[in-house]
Amino acid sequence: MNKVITDGALLMPPKFTAALDVWSSQDGTPGSDTYANSTNAAFVPADSDFGGCLELVKTAPVQKLRYMGETPLLPECYLQVRAKVKAISGPLPSVRIAAWPGGLAGAHVAGVTEQGPATPLTAYGEVVEVKAIIGAGNRSGVDMVWGANALYAHIGLDILGTTGGVVRVDDIIVEDITSAFLHDMLATVDVRDYGAIGDGVTDDLAAFEAADAAANGRTVIVSKGHYFLGDDITFESRVRFEGTVTLADEHVFALTKNYDLPAYIDAFGDEELAFKKALQALFDSSDHESLDMDGRRIRIESPIDVHAVIGRDRYSTRRHIHNGQFDVAPGPAWDTEIFTAQGTYSSANGFKLTGVANIASIPVGALVEGNGVGREVYVRSKNVAAQEITLSQKPYDAEGTQNYTFRRFKYVLDFSGMEDLDRFSIKDVEFRLQGEASGIILAPTGLIFSVENCFFTGPKDRGITSPGEGCQGMLVDRCQFLSDENAVPAQDRTSIAMNANGNDIKLRNNRVVRFRHFAIIAGSGSIITGNHFFQGDGVSNGLRLAGIVITGTNCRATIDGNYIDNCFIEWANEHDDAPEFNSEFSFSQLNISNNIFLASHVAPWFSYIIIKPHGTGHFINGLNVQGNFFRIIGGTIERVERIDTSFADLNFGRMRNVNWRENMYNSIDVATVNPLVYTHTQTSESDTWVVSGSPQLPFGGWVRKVESVVAEGPIRNAANVKRFDMPYVEVSKGPNNDELYVNWDQPVKGDIVVSMRMDTPL
Repeated sequence: MNKVITDGALLMPPKFTAALDVWSSQDGTPGSDTYANSTNAAFVPADSDFGGCLELVKTAPVQKLRYMGETPLLPECYLQVRAKVKAISGPLPSVRIAAWPGGLAGAHVAGVTEQGPATPLTAYGEVVEVKAIIGAGNRSGVDMVWGANALYAHIGLDILGTTGGVVRVDDIIVEDITSAFLHDMLATVDVRDYGAIGDGVTDDLAAFEAADAAANGRTVIVSKGHYFLGDDITFESRVRFEGTVTLADEHVFALTKNYDLPAYIDAFGDEELAFKKALQALFDSSDHESLDMDGRRIRIESPIDVHAVIGRDRYSTRRHIHNGQFDVAPGPAWDTEIFTAQGTYSSANGFKLTGVANIASIPVGALVEGNGVGREVYVRSKNVAAQEITLSQKPYDAEGTQNYTFRRFKYVLDFSGMEDLDRFSIKDVEFRLQGEASGIILAPTGLIFSVENCFFTGPKDRGITSPGEGCQGMLVDRCQFLSDENAVPAQDRTSIAMNANGNDIKLRNNRVVRFRHFAIIAGSGSIITGNHFFQGDGVSNGLRLAGIVITGTNCRATIDGNYIDNCFIEWANEHDDAPEFNSEFSFSQLNISNNIFLASHVAPWFSYIIIKPHGTGHFINGLNVQGNFFRIIGGTIERVERIDTSFADLNFGRMRNVNWRENMYNSIDVATVNPLVYTHTQTSESDTWVVSGSPQLPFGGWVRKVESVVAEGPIRNAANVKRFDMPYVEVSKGPNNDELYVNWDQPVKGDIVVSMRMDTPL
C-alpha cells in the first residue's frame, strides 16, 4: 500500500534550490519567520556530497527548520522523514527529525511527540542520515504517534547544542512506508514466511507451528498451495485458508479460535472429509463443546463411521452438532448388506445367539430377522472366536437352531462402533436421505442422546436406530420424520422412524409422516407427548398399522396430547423370551390421555388401541384411557379397542385397575367406558334382574365388580306396592361373563342405575 501511488498524495517538500521562503525557522505555520534573506542560511549549489544543499549557522539552542507546506497524514498511512546532514565548522551539534502536527482548522494537536531521536555529529565532513517515522498508530518503530486528530504536518528537523556551529542539510525526503507495517496492520502471519513449501509432499508441520507461535493474536494465513502435515496440530490462533491441507486420518487438526465447519471445508477442500476432521477435533479437544455447521449443506458420499473417525471407544463429555444439512449422494456405498447364517437360541442364554456361522461377516448394528424374533431386534455385539452374537432384545419364540437374516442398513452418522456414548446432541440439522440412506444409529450403550429440531427427509430404512441401550434417557424433540414411502400402501411400507430399547425416553412435539411405524419402544418410563404421526394412504378401507408399538408389559409409559392419525397404539410383549404370564406385573402402567385419534376410510374392524399378548395368562394390571377424542371419517368402526389374539387372549378374570372414562366418540358404534354407569329398566316383575355390560366394557370384558346399585324411582311388586328391600348382586354371569344379576327378595320391577366394572380396582 502506497498513498503516493494509490491516492496521488503529494508528500515530498520542494528542494532547497527552489526557494528558501517556504522553509521556516519556527514551526512552519502561516506567518512564521522564513529563511528567505536570512543571514544565517544560504543555498550552496555545488556541495561535494549533496550537490545543492542548505547551509545553516546555528544561532539558537534549538535551530528549527520546517517546511511551511502541509504534508498530509492519511488514515492508515505511515510516513518516514529522513535527511542527510554534515558538520562544517564550529561546535558539533546533534540533529533530529521534527514536525509540527496540525488538526482541524489549522489547530495545533497538543500532547503528542513532535521530535524523533537525536543523532550527534561527531566529525566534520562526515555525512550522517537522520530519520523518524510519523503515523497515527502506536506501532513498534513509529517515533511520532499522533493519533487520528492530526491531519497534516509541517515537517523538518532540529539542530541541537551550542550555537555557532555550521551544518549543511541535503534535501529532505518524505516517503510512504506503510508497507513496512502492512504485516502488522493486517494482523496476519503467512505460513510460507516460516518455511512452508505447499507442494503436498514436504512435511510443513514445523512451519505451521512456527507461524502459529509467532501470530500472537494475529491471523495465520495458509496461502495458496497444498500442505502436507505429518502429525497432529492445534492452532492457538485464528486461521484463514487460501490453500488446503492434508494429513493422515489418525492425526487431529484442531482449530481453537475459528472452530466451525466452513473453516474445515476451506482447510481440506472436501466437505465430507472436512466434517470428519472437524468431528475428530470435537471429540479430541476440550476447547469446544459444539460443532457449528454454520448453515452449510455438505454432500455425503458414504456412511460416516464415527468410531473410525474419532478413534475412541467411549466418550461421556457433552458434545453437540448443530445448524447444517447432510445431503446424501446416491451410490453403492448406501446399499443394505444382507447376510444369512444359521444360529442357535436358548432362553437360558437370554440375549445370545450361539454357534453363528459366518459370524465374522455379520456387522454390529444389523437388524435380525427370523422365526420368533420380534420387531427391531439388532446385533448389539459379537464374539467372533466364540461364534456368539448379543442381541438388543430377546426373541419370543426362537428356541432351537434356525437360519437368520441380518440386514445392515447404512446410516449417515454411525456410532455403532463405539462401546458407549453419553450426552451427545444434534440440533437444527437436516438429514436429506433421499431414499438412499438411513439417519443415525446409536452406540450400543449410552445416556441422554438428544436430537432436537432436526429433519429426517426420505429415510430408506430408518430415521434413528438404537442397536442396544445407547438410547437410555434419549430425547427426540420437535423433529420432522418425512417418509420416502408416501405413495406406498401402509401395509407395504418398510421404513420406521425410530426405535428405542432403553428406559426414560422422551418423544415430544415431533411430526412423522407415512412410515410403517413411528416408534417401537422396548424400554419403560417413556413420555410421548405432543406428536403428530399419520400413516394413512389413498386405499379405500385400507389396512392401518401401529404408529407406536410398546413391546414391554410393565411399560410405565404415558402417551399424552398427541395427534394419532390413521394408525393405532399397539401394546405387546414380543421381546419377552417367556411370553406367557409368569408372576410378572403383566400389562400394566400405561397412560393414554388427551390425544386426538383420527382415521379415514378404514375397515369396520379397525381399532385405535390394540393389546397383543404373545403368550397365555396375561391380563391388564393398570391402564388409564381418559380424555381422548376418537373419530372416524368416511364410515364407522365397531369399537376403539380390541385384543389381537394371534398368539393368545387376555385373562379377563384377573383384570385390575382399568380406568376408561371421559372420552369422546364420533362415528364409532360402541363408546367404551369403565366403570360403566348403566340404567336398567325391568318392565316385568322378577326376583333376578339380568343386567349386561356388553358391549361397552373395554375389550368386551367381564363384569367383575359392581360399585353401586341405585333405584331410580320406586321399586314395586306385583301388587304395585313399593319395596324398600336391599338387593344383592352376582357378577361374571352369562355365557360370556359380561352380565350381572341383581337379586331381590321377591319379584319386583322398576328402574335402577348400576355402576359396574370389568376389573377390580386397587
